[in-house]
Amino acid sequence: MRTAYGVETVRAAERELMARLPEGALMQRAAAGLAVVCADVLGRVSGRVYGSRVVLLVGSGDNGGDALYAGARLARRGAGVRAVLLAPERAHSGGLAALLRAGGRVVDTGGGIGAVERADLVVDGIVGIGGKGGLRPDAVPLAEAAERGRGVVVAVDLPSGVDADTGEVRGRALRADLTVTFGAYKPGLLIDPAREYAGAVRLVDIGLEVGECGEGGRGEARVEGPGEAGVEALQHADVARLLPVPAAESDKYRRGVVGVAAGSARYPGAAVLAVAGALRGGAGAVRYVGPAGEAVIARHPETLVSDRGPKHAGRVQAWVVGPGAGDDAATVGEVLAADVPVLIDADGLRLAEAGAVRGRRAPTLMTPHAGEAAALLGVEREEVEAGRLAAVRELAGRYGATVLLKGSTTLVASAGGGGAGDGAGGGAGVVRVNPTGTPWLATAGSGDVLSGLGGSLLAAGLSAMDAGSVAAYLHGLAGRFAAEGAPVTAEDVAGRIAEAWRSVVRG
Repeated sequence: MRTAYGVETVRAAERELMARLPEGALMQRAAAGLAVVCADVLGRVSGRVYGSRVVLLVGSGDNGGDALYAGARLARRGAGVRAVLLAPERAHSGGLAALLRAGGRVVDTGGGIGAVERADLVVDGIVGIGGKGGLRPDAVPLAEAAERGRGVVVAVDLPSGVDADTGEVRGRALRADLTVTFGAYKPGLLIDPAREYAGAVRLVDIGLEVGECGEGGRGEARVEGPGEAGVEALQHADVARLLPVPAAESDKYRRGVVGVAAGSARYPGAAVLAVAGALRGGAGAVRYVGPAGEAVIARHPETLVSDRGPKHAGRVQAWVVGPGAGDDAATVGEVLAADVPVLIDADGLRLAEAGAVRGRRAPTLMTPHAGEAAALLGVEREEVEAGRLAAVRELAGRYGATVLLKGSTTLVASAGGGGAGDGAGGGAGVVRVNPTGTPWLATAGSGDVLSGLGGSLLAAGLSAMDAGSVAAYLHGLAGRFAAEGAPVTAEDVAGRIAEAWRSVVRG
């Protein structure tokens, strides 16, 4: 599990750890780890550290100190290190002295632009994890030079100009090729749009442990706080533990039956694709209800098809409703009245009454993309895309449901409180971010496959949070396998779910 923690939680852990260590020891640990990564980068891009050109962009915070101390280590190995001080009077004095003793030099911002453009490596130590808003105007030309230049950009802890807690980018930010983060991941490193600025992320262990009570040994600190675990990303082993596995005495009904109420005369393909995902999701059987029965049975003869409506379809352990449903509000309402878990997607999100969703006693999983989420929240799509974490939490709290927000970063949040609109605060608790996927998944019908897959996992007994998280993980992995750098169809993605499943199980 890759877990990210908020700024206040990380800082609390740092304070406790610094109280146990000699003064400056924690910064030296971070700088040493940063220098190792930078040396590795230089070895790959120019063949050696000695003689390489390194430019440090140094702000007034501790990560500016980290950059200076790391630069001193590189200078002692023969790199030509130049530091651009954006706030010279507030630069970390110890780090600056160490750099100068090692042979590094300070250049002004005017000369720094040319140095940045010619550098083999640029180290971004402008703003730390507490930064809010975009870069200050005096830093923007340096950021632009770094992006124009040929050097690799390494960010210290996170790229300057992005929000560590939310992943939002409210202004100009510096785009890194690699981010070296210390002690713990921060939510902004895992969530777009900030994730796009971070590049590859390398975690450096500095002895920090967050999210657990009690004192650690061997110079470690453990802290538990109100914002302890903000975001987590499942890995193969986590997903493997959640996947449903039939027992020796299982039959198709014990494994779970998922009902799919989808499709219309205009959109029969949505039903076919939702059923395709459902058949591959671990449930023992799929019941289809709707007007696209002939198309479904032609493509998937193992499906149990009915045209008598959800109430007469037979027993199911979960429902999927909405893909391609058009204006069939009656079917959506009938499914929401069922006392089993329900996944709502596409047209179902538009047709479902908010009160009916909030009033459900069984679990509900909603799967909007950014445009649908914006419509549900009454805001512009751009607002959702700029603040994905806030949007998914708001939706979960407002509807009392688990919400899977699809997009460049797919997030899953469970309801942990009321929405901001009703004065009770947004959805609380850990939000899961999906680490798999490919931009090629942005294709018609891909979401229908995901819905069927998620509904099947609900029927197999997973919680709404786990079903959404596992479905997104497998769907993203299947998309990668299907694409391999080329366009894919939703049908291609469905066809690779079994391969993704086996890949997860095998580790």
